[in-house]
Order: sequence, then structure tokens, then C-alpha cells
Amino acid sequence: MAAKPFASSADTEAKQQTLEVLADGVYALTAEGDPNVGAIEGEDFLVAFEALATPTAAREWLTELRKHTDKPVRYLVLSHYHAVRVLGASAFDAQIVLTHEKTHELIRERGKEDWASEFARMPRLAKDADSVPGLTWPTQTFADRTTIDLGGDRGELVLEYFGRGHTEGDIVAWLPRHKILFAGDLVEAQAALYTGDAFHMDWAGETLDRIKALGAEMLVGGRGAVSRGREEVDAAIEQTRNFLRVMIREVGAVHGRGGTLKEAFEATHAALVGDYGHWPIFEHCLPFDVSRLWDELSGIERPVIWTAERDRQVWDQLQG
Repeated sequence: MAAKPFASSADTEAKQQTLEVLADGVYALTAEGDPNVGAIEGEDFLVAFEALATPTAAREWLTELRKHTDKPVRYLVLSHYHAVRVLGASAFDAQIVLTHEKTHELIRERGKEDWASEFARMPRLAKDADSVPGLTWPTQTFADRTTIDLGGDRGELVLEYFGRGHTEGDIVAWLPRHKILFAGDLVEAQAALYTGDAFHMDWAGETLDRIKALGAEMLVGGRGAVSRGREEVDAAIEQTRNFLRVMIREVGAVHGRGGTLKEAFEATHAALVGDYGHWPIFEHCLPFDVSRLWDELSGIERPVIWTAERDRQVWDQLQG
């Protein structure tokens, strides 16, 4: 059997982008399983949520957004540190770039390596890669919770940290007035989970419990379609949780009996492929997911830094 193409290197087909108006002044851009982004209008400013992978890609999103509003971007909120979420930041000319304090630390610790890793894994998303001026650095951080007053009668936007999950520093953006949640990669709506930098047990437990307890009636996940209504929102959260729990069960069983990483990957793939295998980036993510969970079960608390070289080694070992 021929080896599978590395990660998403063979995924060259452009995805159809759809700008959705979720409520008055609340926008989401989805793209058939590519990273989602959003924007929220304040009285005389915008809050942008996520930045895409390059300034060129971000400017295309802003061109669509400008068909609805010409307010300047005051805040750019980044849910976590991954390159395809943050490196387009310079296109927004935001006064404030806002993240969790741990995200700032992670950019300092592993931002350069993550940039090289993700652009090699997903070259189609790295549109005009030379347009990236450098790492994106937050200008404001917080630990647990902060709010942005949207002005007038627009209420507030709540930014909150619910615990370790997809990374050490994921945050969500919550509009209590509309019950709309921008969840970043902590929840995926019918798109496979990337857990290569995750804390699986925390994520599958308290972190998702706290997200669910918000009672959102509309949810924009990191990838996939917008979830509308409590039933769809809860389904997206539980699909995410189930993906994690199946991984924990399968990798844990092989690890516990002294098996190999390759055996753990094969068992996990077999257990997940029926329900999740048709979802975007499933084959891409799973080797990195299983490798990180294996490390976590081996007592390696913090994720090992992914480099372009390590990516290839793990891929060849598990998907080769």
C-alpha cells in the first residue's frame, strides 16, 4: 500500500467560504472545514476573533467583512497560539491584540517551530506565506476572565479561560446577550480534533463541562459549520468529548499493556474512523494526536515541541 501524503500537503482544493450574520453585528466566516474566524461590532469599533494564517488570507476575510461594516478593528482576540490562527494579525491594524497569558508564553517558547511545522503540514492555508512579517505578539493578556464593553446597548463580550484543552492557553469569546459562543478549537463541529498540543483528560472533563454550562444557543467552533440551537450546540460539544474519550480509551489500553505507539495508533484509527473518518483533517491529525496522548500517559505533562523534522518522523512511523 502506498504511503499517505504528508499531513494536508495533498489538500490543494480551495474551500468555499461563507460569511454568516449570526445576529446584529455578529459575523462568522466558515470554509468547509478550514479554520473559522469571526467579528463582533461594538458601538464604534470591531472585535475580530482569530487572524488566519497570513496577512493575505486575513485581508480577503476583511474584504468580505467590509461589505457589512466599516468600523475599525480595535481588538484582535486570538484563542490560542497556533500559526494558522495568529500569523495574519498584521492585516487587522488592531489597537490591541489580546490573548491568554499562557498563549504569550507559548509563542515565546515555541512560536517559530510551530510556524514552520504548520505551514509544512497545511501549505494551502499559508497563502502568500512571505506576507507574514514575523511572530504575532499580544499586547494585552489575562489569566481567567476579562470583558470588552461593546458600548451603547450592545452589551459586553466576555473572554474566558476554562482550563487546559486544545493547548495550555485556549480562550473562548462569549456574547451573553445573544448566547453566541466563539469556542476556538476547544469545540469542533463535524471536523476532526487536532490534539498534538493538548491536555486530553482536562479537555474531555472539566474544560468541556464549563463550556457546556454556558448554555450557548449558537456556537462557532474552530472548524466546521455554525451550530444553531441548544441541541446542535450540545451535540458539537459531545462529539468533541467523545473523540477525546475514544482516544483516551484506545491509547490507554495499548499503553497499559505495554504495547507500541504504532499499535495504539492503529487501534485508535479503527475505533474512530467509522464515525469521524469522513470529517476534515482526520487522517492529518490522528498521528500527532496519538503521539501526544502517548506522551501524556507516559508522564510527559507538557507537549513536546513540534518541529518540521519531528512531524515527518511521527508521520512516517504511524501513517507511512
